[in-house]
Formats: sequence, C-alpha cells, structure tokens
Amino acid sequence: MQRREFSKGLLKIAGAGALLGWAGNRLREETSFAMPSAGVGANPSSNPRLKGAYRFSRGRWVYVHLEGTPSEIGFQHGYLLASEINDAFQSVALTNCRGTGKNKEFFRRAAREMLWPKVEPEYQEEIEGIYKGLQARGVAMSLDDVIWLNAMEELADYYVPWYDAQHKVAEARPILSPGNCSAFVATGSWTHDRGIVIAHNTWTSYLHGERWNMIFDIVPRRGYRILMDGFPGIIASDDDFGINSNGIMITETTITQFKGWNPDGKPEFSRARKAMQYSSSIDDYVRIMLDGNNGGYANDWLLGDCKTGEIAQFELGLKAWRVWRTRDGYFVGSNFARDPKVLAEDTTFNPNDLSSSPNARRVRWEQLMKQHKGQIDVHRGQQFLSDHYDTWQRKEEANERTLCGHGDLSPRGVKVWDWAPYYPGGSITGKVADSQMTREMSFIARRGHPCGGDFLVQPFLEKHPHYAWQKPLLRDMLAGPWTVFKSGEKV
Repeated sequence: MQRREFSKGLLKIAGAGALLGWAGNRLREETSFAMPSAGVGANPSSNPRLKGAYRFSRGRWVYVHLEGTPSEIGFQHGYLLASEINDAFQSVALTNCRGTGKNKEFFRRAAREMLWPKVEPEYQEEIEGIYKGLQARGVAMSLDDVIWLNAMEELADYYVPWYDAQHKVAEARPILSPGNCSAFVATGSWTHDRGIVIAHNTWTSYLHGERWNMIFDIVPRRGYRILMDGFPGIIASDDDFGINSNGIMITETTITQFKGWNPDGKPEFSRARKAMQYSSSIDDYVRIMLDGNNGGYANDWLLGDCKTGEIAQFELGLKAWRVWRTRDGYFVGSNFARDPKVLAEDTTFNPNDLSSSPNARRVRWEQLMKQHKGQIDVHRGQQFLSDHYDTWQRKEEANERTLCGHGDLSPRGVKVWDWAPYYPGGSITGKVADSQMTREMSFIARRGHPCGGDFLVQPFLEKHPHYAWQKPLLRDMLAGPWTVFKSGEKV
C-alpha cells in the first residue's frame, strides 16, 4: 500500500472543506444551562430525588451529572433529559421497525419478556427511575419503551434474526449486524510518554448520530465513578467510550457480520454498564462481560488500566472469545474480527477483502501506528480519528473506507452492513484520553465528524430523495470544537 505523510493528508483534508460543507464559523464553544421542555413537572429545587443532579451544554454536547442510589440516578436521568429521550426514542422506533419489518408492540414485548427478567436488580431500579423521571415531565413513554431504547442495538440486529430463524418467518428480512466505529489503544514505547492513549470515533446513522451528544458523569452509591459519552435514556455508553475512577479505560468496535443470540443470557447493555462501573482491572472487565453473555451487540473491546500501563483487546463472540494483552504495543479496531475461531464460528466476515470498510480501515490503522511509533499522544489521536486516506484507492477521499467515515459521500455504500449507496451515516463523534487524563477523570471529545465536517439535510435530500423517509426526524449534524470534559465540572 502507498504510504503518505500524515501532515500532508491533513492539508488535503483542509482543502476539501468546501466539498464537505464545512462551516468553521459553527465550530465555536457553546456554554449554556438548559432544562428539558417536555411536560410539566415538579420544581427541580424542591424534589429530593434531583439533589446534586444538573446539566449544561458546551461544544454541542450535553453534560449530565447524576448521583445517588440507582433509582435516584435513573430519575435524574429521565427528568433532566426528558425531551431528548422522547426525541431519541422516536428515531430508534423508526429505524428499528423499518429495518426489521416488526411493529412497536413486537419490540415492547421482546423487551419486557426476553430482556427485562435478566437485567440485574440494580439496573432494573435505574431504568424504572428513568421511566418515573419521564412520567414526572409528562412524557408518554412506557417502561417497555425505556427497556427497548436501552436495547436498541441488540434487539433489532441480533435478537430479530434469531427470532425469525426460530419461527421460520417467511417474510424475514436479511438483517446484518452493525459494524461501526474506529478505535485504537496504545502503550509503552508506542506512545509519547509511555502511558496509555485510547481513542474512538462512533459510526452510526446520522439520524441517531445527531442525537448522540451526551457526556454522563455518574457517581453511583456503589462502584466507581464513571465519565462516558452516551445516548439519551440509555444506562450504558452504548457506543462505549468511558473511564472510571479506578483507572480503567474502555472502548470498542462492533464485530461485522456477527450472527448468534443466547435467549437465556443477560442483556449486553446491562453487562456493559456493570463492567464500566465495577471493574478495577482488565480481568474484572472480561469476567463481567462473559457472565451471561447473550451475544447481543458483539464487540472487540479495547481496554486499558492506567494503574499498570497494560492494555488489552477482548474479542467477545458468542461461541468463541479471546483476549490479547500487552504493556508495550497497541491494538486497533475497525469492526473486523481477528481470532480464527471467532471468525469461523460467530461471523460470516471475509477478512481478506481489503476493499471493504473494516479491512481498509484496519490497513490504515496499521500504517498510522507504525508511522508514529513513540509519538502517539492525545493530539495525534485526534488527528488519526480525522483521517481521510483511503487505502484501497490509495488517495485522500472522505468516504466509507476512511477512519473518519462519510457514508453519505460513497457511491458504493457498505455491503457488509447493508448500507446502500450514499447512506446518511458515518463517524458522528470523536473521543481521546491518555493515562494522565484518566487519573484526573477527564477526556477530550468532538461532536460531529472528527474532521470538523458538517452534514446538511436539505442539500443531501435534494441529491438523494430516496432517503426522504428520514426527513421528519433527520437533522443537520454540525461539528463542534474539540472540548475537554472532566468529572464534577459545572458550567
């Protein structure tokens, strides 16, 4: 593969600004305090369940501080984010139902009967708290809806294919599990200060992605403090970038073309939240995620422990799994499985097709890691997440094969995820942290494309009217500035 100096690539990215509709004047710091507008509820200052909780907006993110018992944390979450949760649920219901051919009652029943009995009591209390917070703000969502929202990934993309096969559904749709995100973790001689650097950009539809704008600072009564990004109404990060107060650093990329479901297992969102809250080591994280693994939302987890400098890649299939560990090296993720047993038993993915998005991005990660050995730090992490070099075409071009993904600019789409040509999806956030930031409970994050590009609805739909079904909910996705967040900060 042809290699390019990264700095040259950045100059070309900057020159492509007009093509991507970039708007530098929009990349400004925003600071404001806001309460959700949905419904009519009690005065926050007079409700004891809201004690200590608050929210503010900055850099196009909404920072939410939650603390207390599980039910208090849940109530604060539901109350403070009522309008955002209601809006986010509408987008999830639209895509889940349209993509699977199932109706809302199917998902509500699955959430209630398949998942809810297996959610641990602590997180049942928290989800019930979210529901009660929504009720207090007059939002007409049911408890089943809140459970469904938390399981939006695993129900639609993992449970439904299993259900259709079990029931021999004649009109079953060919559903491919998602495979979105680019990430790395590095340590030892590979980084500037020999500590850990971890970075991740989330890939999803812009319909969901414009709403993926939460920074959660959670202080639970039990377990470790959490700082993570997330989606309104979901108790786990769900795109899975976060740190805890015991120095554990966590991210992941989804395994492409995964297949499998264990109906007796515990929901992935419950296990992921527990692992982030209670892990004091890489071993803890692996143990918690393996306990009751249901195969839902199968990922390659990239992990770090800033206390020891050790990092790991934890590839979690359903029938197979594997952990790689090192104190001097790196691991990268772009939605490929690498263990032969996981590939053979849990996926239909072809690791040799270098034109596919997961494999093209894997090649680019390997180039960047080797090119910048000994220099990797937070700043370079931001640059890597913004990269637009297509290793298959050997040129700079923002598209579905670049680390900073732009599916809406690709005439090919992504067949392995069932993304059609010019699908409105791609990278929608970027996050980076190092060991020192983790010790301070801090990370840096950017809303929107990590490269700074904007997605504008009107010109997109004029060119691609076949996506007009999204028009009622699709919104402009404007990039914010890279913004540092820290646990406990206030406006």
